[in-house]
Amino acid sequence: MKTGTESLVTLGWREWVSLPGLGIRQIKAKIDTGARTSALHAFEIEEFEEQGRQRVRFKIHPVQRDNETVTECVADVVDQRVVSDSGGHREKRWVICTDVVIGSHTWPAEITLTARDDMLFRMLLGRTAMNRKAQVDPSRSYLVGKKRVKPGARKKERASGD
Repeated sequence: MKTGTESLVTLGWREWVSLPGLGIRQIKAKIDTGARTSALHAFEIEEFEEQGRQRVRFKIHPVQRDNETVTECVADVVDQRVVSDSGGHREKRWVICTDVVIGSHTWPAEITLTARDDMLFRMLLGRTAMNRKAQVDPSRSYLVGKKRVKPGARKKERASGD
């Protein structure tokens, strides 16, 4: 008997994700089936209109535990919604849609923008974004998305003994 899971990509509970439409080469994401919506760390969010389209400009810290590295992003607005976080706090958030790339798999996903300074992961990939695309093995990490190493970085690691 087929279960329908044969065509789903299996993700670990955390994966390296790329958001090329936002200029984010890689970001560590928590794959969170307990969260309905996906969330991306964002600050200095500014709404504007461009060629008749409602857009947002925002900054993110794409690297975990690094508040110095900043990427500025621009995206079309899909909606503005009230979202409840894991603590039950309700917040009105901007919603954007962008392609999510994990390994060789790409699909569009709605993502809410919120301050995640105090959170370990700068991105959550929620169950709505994974619906009919992915399943999660909670006992594993980085099954599909691999960290991209900058050219020459491995040589430096070997030379320093790390």
